[in-house]
Amino acid sequence: MEAKASLRQYVPTTKRMTHESLKQMLAQHKMIYIKPDIGMFGNGVIRVEQTEAVARKEKEKEENNVESLYAYQSGVKVRKFKTFDEMYASIIKLTKNRPYLTQKGIHLLKHKGNRFDLRVMVQQTPTRAWETTGVIGRVAHPSKIVTNFHNGGTLKSVETLLRSYLPVSQRKGYVKKLQVLGQQVAQAINSRYKGVKEIGVDVALDHELHPWILEVNTSPDPYIFRRLSDKSIFNKMRRYARAYNRPVKKS
Repeated sequence: MEAKASLRQYVPTTKRMTHESLKQMLAQHKMIYIKPDIGMFGNGVIRVEQTEAVARKEKEKEENNVESLYAYQSGVKVRKFKTFDEMYASIIKLTKNRPYLTQKGIHLLKHKGNRFDLRVMVQQTPTRAWETTGVIGRVAHPSKIVTNFHNGGTLKSVETLLRSYLPVSQRKGYVKKLQVLGQQVAQAINSRYKGVKEIGVDVALDHELHPWILEVNTSPDPYIFRRLSDKSIFNKMRRYARAYNRPVKKS
């Protein structure tokens, strides 16, 4: 998504992956994600890290010797390397030269020790206005880096996930902020792609509760919202989808 000026503060730096862009992004941010240019359900997403192991010689007052260590996780497997070039060669073998993007890593908030992000569903109403019809949380499987339900993630209400980070008096207003952000993204997408009727915005929250737009899906899965206790949310999604000719089954 090419962000409009008002949305740029919510979009982490994203570049097409090359040897140089990956090396530069990693040196700057220490943790990044690489993902397929066209992906689905979190498949192919890789978390890449550069750590600094500092060894201090206790008997001699010398400057720290810093050794850069590199690692990536794909699925549940973590691989470690002594040099960047060794790691890059392994990543290229894994991605098979398919087009990939590199994105500044956001350290996600956690629920009971597991990372989570949010899916914000935005749809055109029967009167062709944009409305955020649902926000749901996706908690990653303990051994995985992606939160997608179809990749082992668990669905939770946004209120449940925010409970540890915001007092009850602030949660409703914060969710409203996310809803407005979703509508702004939909309007920006629609200004360029007129045929879009619905979007799913994947939003990460950092430790300052700043929302980051990780991805925008123009064919989002509404079925995950059936898991919410409030059944009116999915019923409205189905009603709006039918109005713009996307059939959505009840089950």
